[in-house]
Amino acid sequence: MRSTIITAATALLAVLAVAGCGGGGSDENTLRVGTEGTYSPFSFQGTDGELTGYDVEIARAVGEKLGKQVEFVQTPWDAIFAGLESGRFDLVANQVAINDERKAKYDLSEPYTVSEGVIVTRADNTDITSLADLAGRTTAQSATSNWADVARGAGADVEAVEGFVQAVQLLKDGRVDATVNDSLAVAEYQKVQGDAGVKVAGTTGDTSEQAFAARRDSGLIADVNRALDELRADGTLKRISEQYFGVDVSGS
Repeated sequence: MRSTIITAATALLAVLAVAGCGGGGSDENTLRVGTEGTYSPFSFQGTDGELTGYDVEIARAVGEKLGKQVEFVQTPWDAIFAGLESGRFDLVANQVAINDERKAKYDLSEPYTVSEGVIVTRADNTDITSLADLAGRTTAQSATSNWADVARGAGADVEAVEGFVQAVQLLKDGRVDATVNDSLAVAEYQKVQGDAGVKVAGTTGDTSEQAFAARRDSGLIADVNRALDELRADGTLKRISEQYFGVDVSGS
């Protein structure tokens, strides 16, 4: 009887060991990527309901270079870094602007997007044409975005929103005076919506570079950079960029 119990226990342990090894192998071959899925043209749901976009396609191309299957985890922007820190995913692909604060907290890749910031107002607004004009005004921004920092730095009060579309709606409703965002996102919005109720009133005067973000000392970014270098050299970054924007915004 004792021998039977030991044999059964040994068999159970063997099954668990095999299951554990299988799970670990799967994780090692999977790159989990956090992204919004609501930020066109970077990360959004296509007409077929599938996740697509500039950042999504570049993340997939990076995964292919690394020999990994890419698994996307859709997460609101204001929770995306908390998700990264908690280990829900390995990488953030969502137009993460490179700045000193993020450099200090995370491992950032080399940039794969270069753009500029713009100020959006109602079409009939003539009072705001530069960052200086935002002092004492109210802007609508994702609370933890670099554009919120830009607006606050200009002296604006920031009303938190979940994304650019909501910011534009508050703007058109007269609840805020402006919103600051990436020129590429604004251009995409106007291309799709043709919204005559808002306009680009000015630029922020700075160039923004966007990168992938990983946990500090993750050991992942060196491989990501190698993949980006290969994608730049073989023309993939340029091709994906032109697919979504008509021009190369990858900084190649």
